[in-house]
Amino acid sequence: MDLAEVAAETLAGIRARGTFRRMRVLEGAQAPRMRVDGRDVLLFAGSNYLDLARHPELVEASARAAREIGCAAGGSRLISGNLGVHEALEQELAKFFETEAALAFNSGYAANLGVIPALVGKGDAVVSDALSHASIIDGCRLSRADVLVFPHGDLAALETVLRDAARDHRRVLLAIDGVYSMDGDVAPVAEMVAAAKRHGAIVLLDDAHGTGTLGARGRGSAELCGVTSGIDVLLGTLGKGLGSYGAFVVGTHALRELLVNVARSFIFSCALAPPQVAAAHAALDLLRREPWRRERLQGNAARLRARLAARGVDTRPSTTHIVPVFFGASDAAMAACERLLERGFYAQGIRHPSVPEGTARLRLTPMATHREDEIDALADAVADEVARSR
Repeated sequence: MDLAEVAAETLAGIRARGTFRRMRVLEGAQAPRMRVDGRDVLLFAGSNYLDLARHPELVEASARAAREIGCAAGGSRLISGNLGVHEALEQELAKFFETEAALAFNSGYAANLGVIPALVGKGDAVVSDALSHASIIDGCRLSRADVLVFPHGDLAALETVLRDAARDHRRVLLAIDGVYSMDGDVAPVAEMVAAAKRHGAIVLLDDAHGTGTLGARGRGSAELCGVTSGIDVLLGTLGKGLGSYGAFVVGTHALRELLVNVARSFIFSCALAPPQVAAAHAALDLLRREPWRRERLQGNAARLRARLAARGVDTRPSTTHIVPVFFGASDAAMAACERLLERGFYAQGIRHPSVPEGTARLRLTPMATHREDEIDALADAVADEVARSR
């Protein structure tokens, strides 16, 4: 069988299941309004939550780095790519999160694929939530550790799984998300960390969607939940709330040295490009100076949830800037997505395999800079689609 036959056979199965994907074409800067597939629309499907990706200070920092250093690092960090801008960003990240050290990765996905196998292996166990992000799932697979999954957010089940894992394994890692990317709920981080420590487990918190957007100072879900210690590995992203690209891990000096030496996705990847690094550095400064951005973001999300609730639309369990509206059937969610696009709103439909069967939804993500009338218009349009589907 040649490649064309393999592709045709696989894609035919995907189409038959109704899960065939295609990429939309977006034009313009990531902003509240963009052009999507040739239409001018309000964007409610992105992760540029604080609207920093086009901020003049990030743009200038990025351009300056490109002019002075170039557009590429030119190699992996362990050969020729470890630039001063990388070290400066990592020092600033460690300072921001009040940890000893930080290490940048090329993406959040790459970070989990590198970090989890660096911490556990054969004979060990990873304990993970049923709704863990795909990068955590794949990092667990690569580690060759036993993977023990507990029902989403179930603290009693977590306690039991941790107890059994500690009894039967050499080393245990609890790997959790801070904000669940398709449901918009925040993990009970304090209770989960306390349970892990009772059973001697290492804690990894992937806070990709909480970085910059949650907490009094933008330090994420742990800060929001009042957790000041017990998280051994905190993973965040530069490409969502911080408006750049890449990811990072913060923790102890020992953790950084371990990852530099054994995390394959770090060792064998070209380093982040200087313009991206400089933009992320500028974003950290803006997080400190402009707290109104995360306040407005959460205010817009709360307004959206409230207006939908007033129209009889349930967005639970969301408490954050990720607001799901459930349709159940994939075809209903995707049809609503297309009709909303025609009405001037880009709110992406999400279906299996990205979410469990029967839980297809619209995933709404407002930005800090959406106006109140824009939030209200989206809520009313979505409510109309929900009513139509009933």
